[in-house]
Amino acid sequence: MSLKNKPTLKYSSIKVAVTFGDPSGIGPAVIAKSLNSICKLAQVTVIGDAWVFDKVQSTEYRVQSVKFIDLDNVNHKNFSFGKVKGEYGRASIEYLDKAMSLIKTKQVDSIVTGPISKEAISLAGFDYSGHTEYFSHKAKTKDTVMMLLNNQLKFSLVTRHIPIKDVSSMLTKEKLYKTIYLTHSALRRFFSMPNPRIVVCGLNPHASDNGLIGKEEHLVMNPVLRNLRKFIKCLDGPLSADIAIQKAKEKKYDCIIAIYHDQALIPLKLSGGSSGVNLTLGLPFIRTSPLHGTAFDIAGRLNLINPASFLKAFKLAVACSINQKNT
Repeated sequence: MSLKNKPTLKYSSIKVAVTFGDPSGIGPAVIAKSLNSICKLAQVTVIGDAWVFDKVQSTEYRVQSVKFIDLDNVNHKNFSFGKVKGEYGRASIEYLDKAMSLIKTKQVDSIVTGPISKEAISLAGFDYSGHTEYFSHKAKTKDTVMMLLNNQLKFSLVTRHIPIKDVSSMLTKEKLYKTIYLTHSALRRFFSMPNPRIVVCGLNPHASDNGLIGKEEHLVMNPVLRNLRKFIKCLDGPLSADIAIQKAKEKKYDCIIAIYHDQALIPLKLSGGSSGVNLTLGLPFIRTSPLHGTAFDIAGRLNLINPASFLKAFKLAVACSINQKNT
């Protein structure tokens, strides 16, 4: 997240909304444990339930300067951490709606989201597979891309939360084109890379070995890459995924286009899961999140919670906001 050759903006001028995620998950505790650090980087507005937040705060982590918007939407009776309930799914969506309203009225520059439970929001009657799809729908944005990154690697996903058996049919020329295009634009805008180097993974083993192991590389991917190379200076692939990832780790590429979810998640977790961040591309605002879930098994227990991924997500949101303002 380079700010090189850009005018410096004071961190204090950046305003970030932070949402709880599922109130029964680790989101509230992760935020509480991070407050001292994040309030030094930006003006922070936490959106959640104050009664729940009081359960995970301690004197060590309490910061007076943070703004807290209390939606008071969690029933105190029978509440406990680590439970999947429709009412908690609805509460987590209401936090997102409030954050969106702050974005629309320009009260904040970006959003950092705590983890939600897909099962809980489904029980609440919402048909979204995650934050990306929800924000895309609310912002009326047709094309969004999930970029996942850590200290060593950056990935953009062509397909997201779908069964492996459906990946081939979902790998269309249009989807691949838009994923690469949005990735290239984001690397320039948010990361100050004037000529980003991008590599595309093949779908099949060995990127199909010239059609011996599948046809997707030849029929779908190659025509798209030929077209995009007219305005993207460094765009390689399709390469065998292991080779593409190895070369990116050696800093020969700035970002990898992964065709399916685990093609990105496995190397990300192995090379630095605690520094992992999710950045949504294609929205009219900056949104990041930590690269972990609700972790219901340790929810509410400060001593077991590592806030490293959340802190990285917050720092990335601030850096992207600064770069965007300087563009």
